[in-house]
Amino acid sequence: MDWNTLYCPNKCCRYYGIPFQPGKMVKNGSSYGHQQALCRGCGGSVALSYGTAYYGLESEPAIFETAVRALAEGNSIRATGRIVQIDKDTVCDWLNRAALHCRSVALYFWGQLHVTECQLDELWGFVHTKEAHLPWAKIYCETYGDAWVWLAFAPVWRLVLAFVVGKRTQENADLLLDRVKDVTDAHIPFFTSDQLPEYDDALLHTYGVWVQPARNGDRGRYPQPRLVPTPDLLYAQVVQVREKGRVTAVKTKVVFGEPEAIAEKLAHSSVSDTINTSFVERDNLTQRQSNRRLTRRTNGFSKEIIWFEKQLWLSMAYYHFVLPHHSLRQPLETPEPTRGTGTPKRWEPITPAMAAGMTDHVWTTTELLSYRVPAQFSDQLSKIKPLFALPDEVHQGK
Repeated sequence: MDWNTLYCPNKCCRYYGIPFQPGKMVKNGSSYGHQQALCRGCGGSVALSYGTAYYGLESEPAIFETAVRALAEGNSIRATGRIVQIDKDTVCDWLNRAALHCRSVALYFWGQLHVTECQLDELWGFVHTKEAHLPWAKIYCETYGDAWVWLAFAPVWRLVLAFVVGKRTQENADLLLDRVKDVTDAHIPFFTSDQLPEYDDALLHTYGVWVQPARNGDRGRYPQPRLVPTPDLLYAQVVQVREKGRVTAVKTKVVFGEPEAIAEKLAHSSVSDTINTSFVERDNLTQRQSNRRLTRRTNGFSKEIIWFEKQLWLSMAYYHFVLPHHSLRQPLETPEPTRGTGTPKRWEPITPAMAAGMTDHVWTTTELLSYRVPAQFSDQLSKIKPLFALPDEVHQGK
């Protein structure tokens, strides 16, 4: 953990939120084996782990990190408990601790991203009960049944820009595109998706402009204002032609923008030469492998939607900061020797966060869990990122 980012947590102190040395803090030994500092402004003590996922942790950090890695690599709650030999309720507590921290870290870094291409797709899952048995389960909670993970993916960086967990409704499609706009700069990406009709309205909802159509003739009322796409909004769909349930052909359809403008985008693209959703569909496989709750036949599914989303925040942060992506690796100018007689290292590992310019190295799990988000951002998170609020905790089942 970094001393330089530690700050006084006392909001009444004039040095609140100011990093270590400018904030007049000094190292002050340890308490019960935990290093701490002393604020010379208010005289209060603060643990070095304050503002990290380790704050208040009563277990060994190494065991906690192992459990987090197991969860992020696709293990269930009970399987993780068996691996590290702790109770399942403790694993749930640790998942909640790690997920909320990873959410803060991700939202802190996701901002003003210059995205040129964005692929949209949905990933099926369910909460508590599959849709076939939903009428009985709906008596207890409206969120039970199918739970789709709406994904917006930047193929150039292999980066998930935003996700939404919920039903396949227009409201959730609108929320996904609103979140994409919130984390990107003024440039509108080139969008591609499947034939889901909700994306058309969602793109107009987020990037469209209102216009007043001209009146026909000199009499009568004016037509109702309507949303139209801006000239720089480019959107195309991948159309699958099916016969007897099998895909027999794949076509494309331009929805917004001129075909010539889309062809120019593809000509300058570093990853695509045709209209496709291949990258986000491949990411769907990654999500299913790294999240037990998305496995098709499993008893590790989520019993409440909020735990589904918390698991996604953990696995997404782990995927972006900790796991190098094979397709992003870069060749080294000079191969680096390895231990013994092993083959020299020829490639530099690159994570999606590195490709997007958020960080300059591959993070460890410890680094992810101990990253301290500035106090000003943490305090205003609900106001700065209102679109990313967690679902209501209607039940606290695990």
